[in-house]
Amino acid sequence: MDYKYLNKMLSEMDKDLSSKGMNRRDAMKLAGISGAGLLMGASDVLAMEKDQKELVKSGVDAKIVIVGGGLAGMSTAARLTLNIENPDITVIEPEELSVSYQPGQTLVAAGIWDIEDIKFKRDDFVPAGTKIIADKVIDFNPSQNQVTTAKGQVVDYDYLIVATGLQHDYERLEGLEHAGRAYSTGDNTRLHNAMGDDSGLCSIWTGEGAAKTWDVMQEYIEKAKNVKEGEKKIQFLFTHPSTPIKCGGAPKKIMYLTNSRLKEAGARDGAELSFYPNGGAMFGVPEYHDAILGQFKREGFKWHYRHNLVGVNKEKKLAIFDAKWQEKGPYDPIMRDFEVISKHERVEVPYDFLHITPDAIAPREVAESDIGSAKGWVPVNKETLQHVQYDNVFAVGDIAQVPMGKTGGSVRKQYKVLVDNIIAKMEGKKLTSKYAGYTVCPLITDIGTVMLAEFDWTVKPTPLVPLDPTVERWIWWLMKVYALKPMTMYGMLAGRA
Repeated sequence: MDYKYLNKMLSEMDKDLSSKGMNRRDAMKLAGISGAGLLMGASDVLAMEKDQKELVKSGVDAKIVIVGGGLAGMSTAARLTLNIENPDITVIEPEELSVSYQPGQTLVAAGIWDIEDIKFKRDDFVPAGTKIIADKVIDFNPSQNQVTTAKGQVVDYDYLIVATGLQHDYERLEGLEHAGRAYSTGDNTRLHNAMGDDSGLCSIWTGEGAAKTWDVMQEYIEKAKNVKEGEKKIQFLFTHPSTPIKCGGAPKKIMYLTNSRLKEAGARDGAELSFYPNGGAMFGVPEYHDAILGQFKREGFKWHYRHNLVGVNKEKKLAIFDAKWQEKGPYDPIMRDFEVISKHERVEVPYDFLHITPDAIAPREVAESDIGSAKGWVPVNKETLQHVQYDNVFAVGDIAQVPMGKTGGSVRKQYKVLVDNIIAKMEGKKLTSKYAGYTVCPLITDIGTVMLAEFDWTVKPTPLVPLDPTVERWIWWLMKVYALKPMTMYGMLAGRA
């Protein structure tokens, strides 16, 4: 436990609260949460530790291999260690910074945090007794209960947990074919070289990319500041692709934060901000869609539904979209209705600043293996997280094929369910723990306000506290900036939060 970090975080939060004439206890009351709630302090972490010590540990004996040592994999390893008397756990993860705090990338991109604020080393969060293989799994053989690493090591298991995360597919974009696929952490030099330094392109989906986004943003804010009345405004474009992505609200978060920085610099009148989503709505939950649409109108944003980014012309600074729509076709006398004809066309849109949200895909070694599916993700029962074909294989986090929720908030619910169920499986019991699809998106709408979008498979708002979830609140900004990182790094990665 890094109490020095926690105390520093709490001190900074208290300063922010004090500026509003409020203390931490009053803030928690305002949010409708208790001492074990979201504005977590050191005492709450200690309370979690005490509760965990009171658990009865299982005496099961099995070799567990976890492929992937990010938030999902390491949190699962930690919780298994706390719940099994003599755990035999191996985590296979090649990246030294695999547990870096990815939700902070939007804050880095807006100049609120530095990149060093989100970097964390894998080896600092390895649970006691857990073995690390610093390598990458390139082959899955579930029929033989084995995986093989890039260095040729064959690792046997009794139970396998897949927590590889996902990759960001930049290479599918015309003009960025050489960018390749990227993970959020690791060596992404190929991607950053392909994006270029003077192209106006940026993307927050890697740590270094987030830092570059801040640099590019400042450059074009300065240009917007110098736009004179009657001159063409600086074009800021933001995209959302055709696949499920890590944190579906992030493409809008970076747009809101850019808008905030433009206003702060007195440059908003010289800029035009446009959002190009592949879908036909701002959010999959109607109540949040309506709230976001109201925010867009209030801020003077433009939006163009059903536009999927398919390419970039860096020399001419054109974003290339596949635009889709439907038209009424001929009358069908049998169905007694008109046919609907799907149409699409290639549309080129000039940009000055273009933020790219890439397609999210499963790593090839997973997608093309026996444990993968036609869509690439690991097919699991959406409630128990057990593989649909191999009953000793489970998946957690972004790689799991569940209906929604590729977020850290989803992982926080999933990893506890998985641990309960894998232990139950070892003990020969029924898998009774169920994941209900809960996920959360702290949608930053300005520097200082957040709309906390919580929902599950009911596609309805499911707020954990009795506050209107469609309202932007400063209290959720405090949670986002000060509380979520320590809860993640010292709660979830300890297997307790």
